[in-house]
Amino acid sequence: MTGRYYEEFEVGETIEHPRTRTISEADNQRFCDMTMNQQPLHLDAKHAAGTDFGERVVNGLYTMSLAVGMTIPETTDGTIVANLSYDGVEHPNPVFHGDTVGAETTVTDRRETSDGERGVVTMHVTARKQDGTVVCEFDRTALSLKREHATE
Repeated sequence: MTGRYYEEFEVGETIEHPRTRTISEADNQRFCDMTMNQQPLHLDAKHAAGTDFGERVVNGLYTMSLAVGMTIPETTDGTIVANLSYDGVEHPNPVFHGDTVGAETTVTDRRETSDGERGVVTMHVTARKQDGTVVCEFDRTALSLKREHATE
């Protein structure tokens, strides 16, 4: 377990996540298959060649899910009760097959629950590809364990 307890999050801190992933055609295809998303912009090279992008675009929900996964070890691995929301999701730039994506998290808010036994932490997640271009941003709010209540 590498995640942080509620008390260990500091508003304003930015966490650089060390893992990155180069997205393959197979990654995009499998995600689209699993989610039943048959959007030709993601899957059909001929169709995508005729769009403004000129090639297939990686499914934005995959990009977001990947960014969430990259953040888990340094934020909520083993210390989360539940994800409460994902808000303000934006995909300002496309991701293509072969792009490498990484993520960072900035803690934007935290507050104790009314019973004082847990805490709510809001984090702004930013995903960038290899050249630094932002490809996805969103706010993630999680219900987190407090250290003193973790073993009860």
